Amino acid sequence: MPSATGAAPRVILGVAGGIAAYKACMLLRDLVEAGYDVHVVPTPSALRFVGEATWAALSRHPVHTRVWDDVHEVPHVRLGQTADLVVVAPATADLLARAAHGHADDLLTSTLLTARCPVVLAPAMHTEMWEHPATRANVATLRERGVLVVEPAEGRLTGEDSGKGRLPEPERLFELCEAVLARGSLESDLAGRHVLVTAGGTREYLDPVRFLGNRSSGRQGYALATTAAARGAQVTLISANPALPEPAGVSVVPVVSTRDLREAVRAAAPAADAVVMAAAPADFRPATYAEHKIKKTDETSAPTVTLVQNPDVLAELGRARPRPGQIVVGFAAETGDDTASALEHGRAKLARKGCDLLVMNEVGPGRGFESPENEAVILGADGTEVTVPRTSKQLLAHRIWDEVVTRLSKQEGARA
Repeated sequence: MPSATGAAPRVILGVAGGIAAYKACMLLRDLVEAGYDVHVVPTPSALRFVGEATWAALSRHPVHTRVWDDVHEVPHVRLGQTADLVVVAPATADLLARAAHGHADDLLTSTLLTARCPVVLAPAMHTEMWEHPATRANVATLRERGVLVVEPAEGRLTGEDSGKGRLPEPERLFELCEAVLARGSLESDLAGRHVLVTAGGTREYLDPVRFLGNRSSGRQGYALATTAAARGAQVTLISANPALPEPAGVSVVPVVSTRDLREAVRAAAPAADAVVMAAAPADFRPATYAEHKIKKTDETSAPTVTLVQNPDVLAELGRARPRPGQIVVGFAAETGDDTASALEHGRAKLARKGCDLLVMNEVGPGRGFESPENEAVILGADGTEVTVPRTSKQLLAHRIWDEVVTRLSKQEGARA
């Protein structure tokens, strides 16, 4: 995506001295292949893990390692001043501490002090270091200043131990960087907020091998989770059966059926400032479940499947908000018919479900389901209608969060 000047956006990739530095090579490759102008700034300790030649070859630029190199170009100031994004991966406990306290004792921390663009720090360390009060205080300080500090992943660490502190996978960090760059700024307007997003399509099993489902891929819900994290939110993602990797910095709760989704929403919604129901729950389920695979007895007969209604999770949430001032957003994948247009169906659903916003997208070949792009009309209970022409699901997600932030801010203004 070109910057305001028409040139490729300039990304500074900082690398601190942790064993996860090798993963930064893959993040660098993804950024370069996407067309970004990437300059790598490793700390001296990072070069003990990955050498300068590797960074230069992958970035296609000379590597900046010391304040004293190319002094006439003043790199300790220029790098941060000219960047569209600074991302540090991995960010060690030491790097977080130095950044929080304004140190400028190497080229990377100097760059962080001079950056006037979004800054993303992706921590990687042992669980005990991440949970230490000093680290938690440093993270809180950085977040208060508008820095996006990504929650580390859970999993296998350097040795035999496992826990929270693992660097998120490079592909997920790349998606997060793209979400920040797509917005063009990091206002962190969801910082301090807890948001709940649902995604994917539920499954209602007939027997151990067959189920009723739908075409939802989960991509729009995952885009909503990623962009919310990029805007500073604490994100819980209730995920129904998508074949998608977990987004960086997001807490994922897997579910299968609509009833599973309902229970997960009931458990998580009381802590959420906003709930975005982007999942596609099944409206019906089989009345009975066969414990064994249903057999075909002959070539002419077929079993009769009796369906019963599932709970309407969105309507339940719209009627009884578990948290005062909570913003509830629904989705409606609609098609027009003989009785009304898709938009008219969406307006009726908005009123029926009792939500604050309803994202109506008309589905069809190449639109909505299983596509990287989407188009929608965001309908507000206050009578507003925002048309979003065909665009990436990521940019649509940002427009939805814009509407959510506007309503949250109005509520705060009314209470003040």
